Amino acid sequence: MQRTFLLAGALAGLVGVAFGAFGAHGLRGRLSPDMLTVFETGVRYQMYHALALLAVATASGRLDSRWLAASGWLFIAGIVLFSGSLYALAVTGITVLGAVTPIGGVAFLAGWACLALAML
Repeated sequence: MQRTFLLAGALAGLVGVAFGAFGAHGLRGRLSPDMLTVFETGVRYQMYHALALLAVATASGRLDSRWLAASGWLFIAGIVLFSGSLYALAVTGITVLGAVTPIGGVAFLAGWACLALAML
């Protein structure tokens, strides 16, 4: 479990930095300011949760908990659903993709709740 979440956190951080640079340099002027903000929100939450995955990996070396594993998987789901839907919405303009974003947000919230439960 520790290696899985270390890898997921590292890859999420790598992609987050790459997407952040792409948004700042490749999309500025191509997207409206509102859609650029949407894209940047996806990057910001991806980076927060990349760090959270690294914390889960670190804690998994000390704790053996189903709550901890659930937390990591929920953070991964949140990155894919929340950040992924915002990226797609910003780049394509397909507004129906915004309906997926709250599901990713709930996954993030559930991940944080599971992390708290793992620490009890």
